[in-house]
Amino acid sequence: MSSNPLFTLSIPNSSGGTITCTSPSLKVYLLTFTSPPDNRLLTPFCQTLLLALDILEFSHPHGVLITTSGIQKFYSNGLDLEHSSSTPRFFPNSLFALFKRLLTYPMPTIALINGHAFAGGFMLSMYHDYRVFNPSRGFLCLNELDLGVPLKPPMSSIFRQKLVPAVYKTMVLEAKRFSAKEALESGIVDVLGGLDETTRFIGERKLSEKAKTGVYGLLKAEMFRETLGYIDGYETEEKRDKEDLEKDEKRKEEGVRKVAEWERSASKAKL
Repeated sequence: MSSNPLFTLSIPNSSGGTITCTSPSLKVYLLTFTSPPDNRLLTPFCQTLLLALDILEFSHPHGVLITTSGIQKFYSNGLDLEHSSSTPRFFPNSLFALFKRLLTYPMPTIALINGHAFAGGFMLSMYHDYRVFNPSRGFLCLNELDLGVPLKPPMSSIFRQKLVPAVYKTMVLEAKRFSAKEALESGIVDVLGGLDETTRFIGERKLSEKAKTGVYGLLKAEMFRETLGYIDGYETEEKRDKEDLEKDEKRKEEGVRKVAEWERSASKAKL
């Protein structure tokens, strides 16, 4: 197949950022996103990627979707915390909408991770069906522990559903950086390599034909019903999290009061 672009989309407000679609082989579509400096998951990035997914689904024969980065160092460095916290409905309308689209996409999806995938960038790759990781560059890491940021339910459940508990525990509670070898051994990625290895993987598994019966996305939606429930129930989960935080603040206040009383009692006993 020709490597000429099938289409190119500009990412607004991104210093010349683009998402380009090529077809390296029959019914194999490669989306390459380039949003300097590190493919942050900002609203324009998410919305442009959603548009690219629509273009492929509704105007091309279904086959296999690959996403990768045009920036060698990073697949994606995740969220911009200021943007995500200050942009109204960023999570339900952009980030989680993108996650849901990928999770239920009506054809196989592969994240070709050519560099670092941290936090939200790692999550983005996990919402694909398969992952191929560069064997010589990059780490995979959920570094929310280091950032002091809690995980929202859709961010957490996808790892819980796709990985064994021991790997997930190390990933979340130690913010472990997984090398390519460790990621493969832990079952986080399926293959090590680049586009050639990805193409070979597609051929070996006959992935180009999996979408032809029209139920591929429906099967995935059932497989990952828990995660989809958290995405669709965003408002409910936000309300619950707020209530839990308020309860925890009251618990802390009560704990401080009890400790202060104990200290006073202990001091009197010594006298």
